[in-house]
Amino acid sequence: MFIGLGLSCFGGVLAQIYYFKPQTILVSLMFLGVISYVIGLFMETFIPRQGMFRFLNPGPFNKKENAFAVIMASAAANSALATEVLAVQRLYYNITPNAGASIFLLFSSQLLGYGLGGLMRPILLYPSKMLYPGVLPLLSMFDALFEGGKAARKKLKVFYVVFAFIFIWELFPEWMFPLITGFSIICLAAPNSAAVSRLFGGTNGNEGLGILSLCLDWQYVSGGTNPMTIPLKAQFSNFIGYILCVAVFTGVFYMNIWKAQNFPFLSQLLFYENGTQYNQTLILNSNYEVDPTLLAEQGLPWYSTTWVVNLLTTNLGLAATFTHLLLWNFDDLRSAWSWATPSAIKHWWAHVNWKFWQNDGKREFTTEEIANLDPHYREMLKYPDAPNSWYFVTLICSVVISLVVIYETNSTLPWWSYVVSVLLATISILFFGALYAITGLQFIIQPFVQMIGGFLNPGKPMANMYFVLYSYNSVSQAQLLLRDLKIAQYAKLPPRAAFTAQIIGTLLGAVLNFILMNSIIKNQFEILLSVQGTNIWSGQQPQQYNSQAIAWGGLSHQLFAVGQRYQWVPWAYVVGLVVPVPFWLVHRYFPKLRADYLYTPVICYYISWLCVGINSSILSYFLVAFVSQWWLRTRYPRWFAKYNYIVGAALDGGTQVMVFILSFAVQGAAGTSHLFPQWWGANQNGNYDHCMLLNTGD
Repeated sequence: MFIGLGLSCFGGVLAQIYYFKPQTILVSLMFLGVISYVIGLFMETFIPRQGMFRFLNPGPFNKKENAFAVIMASAAANSALATEVLAVQRLYYNITPNAGASIFLLFSSQLLGYGLGGLMRPILLYPSKMLYPGVLPLLSMFDALFEGGKAARKKLKVFYVVFAFIFIWELFPEWMFPLITGFSIICLAAPNSAAVSRLFGGTNGNEGLGILSLCLDWQYVSGGTNPMTIPLKAQFSNFIGYILCVAVFTGVFYMNIWKAQNFPFLSQLLFYENGTQYNQTLILNSNYEVDPTLLAEQGLPWYSTTWVVNLLTTNLGLAATFTHLLLWNFDDLRSAWSWATPSAIKHWWAHVNWKFWQNDGKREFTTEEIANLDPHYREMLKYPDAPNSWYFVTLICSVVISLVVIYETNSTLPWWSYVVSVLLATISILFFGALYAITGLQFIIQPFVQMIGGFLNPGKPMANMYFVLYSYNSVSQAQLLLRDLKIAQYAKLPPRAAFTAQIIGTLLGAVLNFILMNSIIKNQFEILLSVQGTNIWSGQQPQQYNSQAIAWGGLSHQLFAVGQRYQWVPWAYVVGLVVPVPFWLVHRYFPKLRADYLYTPVICYYISWLCVGINSSILSYFLVAFVSQWWLRTRYPRWFAKYNYIVGAALDGGTQVMVFILSFAVQGAAGTSHLFPQWWGANQNGNYDHCMLLNTGD
């Protein structure tokens, strides 16, 4: 409990800091696993076991305690989507909801998915086919750390050394020598070329594509995915998508598609046709709805063309995923959705207890059902389960609080539309949750949900934000809950302890998210509104959330309907269904060409990989992936098996601790920033890589 609370505070604060970074970065689950182990080992060794101290050191630190701490911390270490809604309201609507309403908004939106996902445990957690492959490396690491002996001590020694090295090293790219965030010889050779800046610049947010830049900042090399953890075969599709991204972005800009050259090369904002930033408040009435008369005066907004490509390829990838799974993973699909077969539904109907909230946690199964259970879950039957009533109460409380909040905060979302968002979330959890459990693949359904919300609530951008919050976010939270329950199952942590850890971590993390969000917006307000931001802070996430809400929620019929300017964005769903077919046919009739190495949905998603953030890290990302997943894995397989994931966790951990410290010490997370004095390696008056600083018209 002590370790979990401490790491929840660390993770909740760090996740919100990362939300306002130029690159989307996640708090590493592997790092939380290792650091909780290290702290537990320290407490076990040095805290006395007598008197009042016995509560902090009741005995040897074990795997179940480690899992408990990780589950609590991981539940906190996510930036709640509700803070995105609150940030947009403060930045773009001049609305500051009172603290009480904001906290209840956070609690209800974070726990709604927990209630829905928890009630679906018999379908999405208990069956043996629900593997959750994404947590297996963490559990393998637990097994290695708790096996004891010389091997575990050597692994810990490697962890300490790498952690200490990267912790000290991050001082340089993050503060003293930011040029090495993206060292570009081409930028240094041509510092006054706009074309060079667009293609080869990449050390600052939304600067350029970062081609051939060498990044020595692990924060951005690792980013959302540690390159040491993804097999090279899977990363091959990423690389193909990256090459296509460079080609497509360069092509659409210089061919001036959708008047690309009127706008910044990379941006998530909305613009007037002449390239100046769109003032959305001038088209909204007092109820924050689009006024047709005001809209006619201002004209329809424009996206930067690269952002349109992002919307298009995201939809393309979502649709392609369905076809790809049907063609390549039909057995997995059939297995994941076996609960929906007529015989399964008939069996469920015959045994359903409509008073499921009276479930006391005792579980009884037939011999046939026990045979189908996950063997790890079968061992968990000795523990009382968290009753369905706990999840039911969580769901009901979330729904009631949500309905109060959407009216108290003037969200403009009607109650019936809220009900539709919850129903949409329920269906999505069933289907996408099953796929996530079997394949580890998480669908990016936010654009799809925004489209539905936009057509249901036309002219209401604020309503669209809340619709997405209670539908898309509930799916993400349900998957998080079920993933953590699977960690508990593999580690044999009692279900009621896992439930307690999740609830405490989620609520604590939400409060810390809110506090940090207010502090950062207060101290970095102008930077968060700017197109490019800085190397340290960026409003790219609230910018894109707001622009999507205005475009889909307020102007979906005018921008995306058939015959309108961006009609190909929704049409991409239709095209995406066909994309995997040629590759499947090639592999079927010409298997030696190895078309099965090409994962078409990933290629589609990555065609817009560079649409936002700091892009100087891409070359380093693939270099690290190649060294780890090919050179070490094939040439030194024993070393790879023992140390690869430990080293990856240490690199993530040391980096994230230093970022946490620097954010408050010198980067202005809670006050005035103290940038390193101007010198060649810290170009505080422009882009750190010395590429040309572009204005909108350049």
